[in-house]
Amino acid sequence: MPRAPQARKKMYVLDTNVLIHDPNALLNFEEHDVIIPMTVLEELDSLKSGKQAVAADCRQAIRHIDKLLGDATPKEIEKGVPIVRGKADPLGTLSILMSTEGLADHALPNNLNDNKIINSLAALQSRHKSREIILVSKDINMRLKARGFGVEAQDYHNDQLLDDIDLLPQGYREFPNSFWETIAKVETLQREGITEHILKREGELAKLNINEFVIDQQGFIGKVTDLSDTQVVIRDLHQHDLMNEEVWGLVPRDIYQAMALNLLLDPDIHLVNLTGSAGSGKTILALAACIEMTVASKMYKRIIATRSTQGLDEDIGFLPGTEAEKMEPWLGAIVDNLEALHEDDENMTASVDYILSKVPLHFKSMNYIRGRSFQHSLIIIDESQNLTPHQIKTIITRAGNGSKVICLGNLAQIDTPYLSALSSGLTYMTERFKGFRHGGHIHLQGVPRSALAEYAEANL
Repeated sequence: MPRAPQARKKMYVLDTNVLIHDPNALLNFEEHDVIIPMTVLEELDSLKSGKQAVAADCRQAIRHIDKLLGDATPKEIEKGVPIVRGKADPLGTLSILMSTEGLADHALPNNLNDNKIINSLAALQSRHKSREIILVSKDINMRLKARGFGVEAQDYHNDQLLDDIDLLPQGYREFPNSFWETIAKVETLQREGITEHILKREGELAKLNINEFVIDQQGFIGKVTDLSDTQVVIRDLHQHDLMNEEVWGLVPRDIYQAMALNLLLDPDIHLVNLTGSAGSGKTILALAACIEMTVASKMYKRIIATRSTQGLDEDIGFLPGTEAEKMEPWLGAIVDNLEALHEDDENMTASVDYILSKVPLHFKSMNYIRGRSFQHSLIIIDESQNLTPHQIKTIITRAGNGSKVICLGNLAQIDTPYLSALSSGLTYMTERFKGFRHGGHIHLQGVPRSALAEYAEANL
């Protein structure tokens, strides 16, 4: 990429939350100059030794800054050290912005770190009147304060793959009336009880992804098993068989749950994302399938259950007991769904206790997943909408040989202050993995939990 003239090169000042969200953010500003205020380094330093999930991200960001600066002298750092990306020629520079208190014509009170950063930007702006200086922050209130103070500010969008959440794949395509009305030519093959249709990849079929389902109002349901530039192979699935497949006593309530179970039980699918509103059945489907595959078919050795929860990493240490006992209050949804699976038993409590004693179900904190490798395991990540793209990568890369990862989440219930539906790691992963041959995604519909839950979802 050709270098921009000095006047056109922008100066991007990064907030702390950007480096926590993506420790590699420093490399993503092309030929422009990247500036890190001293206040940001101080915040990273104060967070790096904590037990929070962000501590590891802080340490990684600090190591990255140190690597880029290398052996540069203080004067070179102040001027800007070229950012080296692999073997390519350096583009842009990295510099540290010292405190510039009192240099601006007007300033915010220095009692808050956010104010210190904004004051530094205002002073920088007064020194470089011909340059475009932009604050990059995930904190919307920080951006509003900066704009109100006359400093341009924007969100960090580098890992945001979609402009509209409605563009996120649902895992299936619904055709009105009959799917076959839209097809001009089809070649059908039958082997070992499997029926596959080979179709020309054009029109709506050109938009299909691998392991995506095709359903219509006439009862046809198919699954994309192979794709090329010119053709698509759809395996014919029988709706009656899907709707009546019992998994650990659980029968799907609608076709969307049936498709989800198909992906969960498929040994060739190593990553399953289930999204949907509260009560759509994400957790109970995943749990039933996991118990079936560990206890009945013994395809996997154990179930690892974890979740991302605001406050979990800070509060877990204050709870008594072992790691599993500390995690139990946070993973109550797992136990609740175990009870739902055995509510018709003569003694539900005894059944649940028996399952917990026999099923190799382990509750793990996010803190203890980093650096581990789980072999022949089913890894359930609940509330995954609260993870950043970087965090979701850290967890999925823990999956060892013969393991399967199941991500559950509701993009309408994000509890993390610096994430939105578009910047969530769940959205990022779903979009990135839509072409992965061993991955599948289903957005569950409806609220089968109860009539009350359904009305609340629609009207509150």
